[in-house]
Amino acid sequence: MKKLPLYLAILVFIGSLSFSNAQAVNDDGSKSDFDPFMSGTLLSGPTADVPWENEPEFLEQKEKLGGPFLMAAYKTVLHDPLPGEEYNVHLAADYISGTVVKPGEVFSQNKTAGPYTAERGFQIGPTYHGTEVGTTIGGGVCKISSTLFNVAVLSNLEIVERHTHNMPVPYVPYGQDATVSYGAKDFRFKNSSSSPILIMARGIDNILYIGFYGHTQPPQVTWNHEVLNVVKAPVICRKSREMPAGAEKVIHEGMDGALIRSWITMTYPDGRTETKSFGKVNYNPLPFIKEISC
Repeated sequence: MKKLPLYLAILVFIGSLSFSNAQAVNDDGSKSDFDPFMSGTLLSGPTADVPWENEPEFLEQKEKLGGPFLMAAYKTVLHDPLPGEEYNVHLAADYISGTVVKPGEVFSQNKTAGPYTAERGFQIGPTYHGTEVGTTIGGGVCKISSTLFNVAVLSNLEIVERHTHNMPVPYVPYGQDATVSYGAKDFRFKNSSSSPILIMARGIDNILYIGFYGHTQPPQVTWNHEVLNVVKAPVICRKSREMPAGAEKVIHEGMDGALIRSWITMTYPDGRTETKSFGKVNYNPLPFIKEISC
């Protein structure tokens, strides 16, 4: 079997700046057309620019906790979110924002933001049902879990529970997502640092911001993704009487499936390095859906 390309993304915090770089090289030195980091389209990534920094309530919380600094933050940009999807992300962000996780304590998204019911204000939003896209009350809250996962990794915290999607998602790189389903799948991390961690979260339009504040400086984190196999996304055509003769329109963008092996490299200020594996994830392809004339 021909070995597919290895991709590296370096995520670095330097003061108020955040960088994300990706390289893709085949065995013969040519560039690959499959990039698990989706560098050409993905707008999500680490950030040090967060919307709550000067708000009185946040500054008061910081003072009570002894002035913690920003360990890591991540912004997730949603692609053309549905109204219910965006609303659910904002609501779940409000539920988790301001949470303080004590040393040794385990944070649970489902216990903090769930259950994702109409009684708690959630609306109908999109979700994956196996290899199909459907809707459910609370659909969209996986943007919260995926963003929490990325911040927890950047903060060098212990991941207690994490589940990946059956298909790739367009808002974080392949291998860097996390899904939740109340009562079945949760996202949980442990505060493995020696001081409390303050979680801040905010949804503004189609952008979700989540940041962790503490007293422990995390190492520099490098994400690594090895592409072991790729399955091209199929095209599903649906006939429409409203389409002009010979016309067609993509109504849902697809994504290729892939088998990805992921790990991170952590570099400490003294030059030490450590690696941590996140195993292999097999993503089924997300089909393109086209409308064509009858």
